[in-house]
Amino acid sequence: MAVPRMITFTVATVLIVAMFVPPLEPIREEFSNFFNIIAAFAFVLGAASLLGVHWRRIRRRVRGWGYSIVCMASFLITLIVGLLKLGSPGGIGGSAIAEGSPFAWIFDYVFTPIDATLFSLLAFYVASAAFRAFRVRNAEATIMLVTAFLLLLGRTFLGNLVTAWLPPEMEPFELPNLVQWIMYVPMTAGSRAIMIGVALGTIATSLKIILGIDRPYLGGGK
Repeated sequence: MAVPRMITFTVATVLIVAMFVPPLEPIREEFSNFFNIIAAFAFVLGAASLLGVHWRRIRRRVRGWGYSIVCMASFLITLIVGLLKLGSPGGIGGSAIAEGSPFAWIFDYVFTPIDATLFSLLAFYVASAAFRAFRVRNAEATIMLVTAFLLLLGRTFLGNLVTAWLPPEMEPFELPNLVQWIMYVPMTAGSRAIMIGVALGTIATSLKIILGIDRPYLGGGK
């Protein structure tokens, strides 16, 4: 177990130092090449795991095994068409995503509509979650509810009509301007606070991995 920890510590330390020491930049680029190679092996392992899991589901006839057939067939067809560049205008030496190629057709007319459909369904789940989250139970929930209502209303044509009666000197309080203020001031401040928290959490997790306190790459938590 000491060798993986030593490799992790050495590589992480070199990459961190290389960000501040220009002479070590070639070493960082060389490590990046190794990362690409490892990522390629990880892709192969991930594909093998995907096929293995769904093949076991099909063989055991577990509930929903028909979806596993669709998943395996889609994966294999896309992989073969993309790797061998079947039907591509330039042949094996051309581009797999060239105009009119079967791989581009799969992406444009199969993957893209499915992706759009999933996001469309996601909108209903988001609306349901928002309804549960915005139940007025305390002051924080009330602020969230009012803010969300103002943002939704301000993004529609009704936003201009609701506050159109205000005099010119109260223009900052018109709903469209109020929505812009919410987006650029409180929302920006909250987003930056979240990003700072994420950055601190990333640093803490990275230090735990570098120092060997947390060792998920060894297949265990500790």
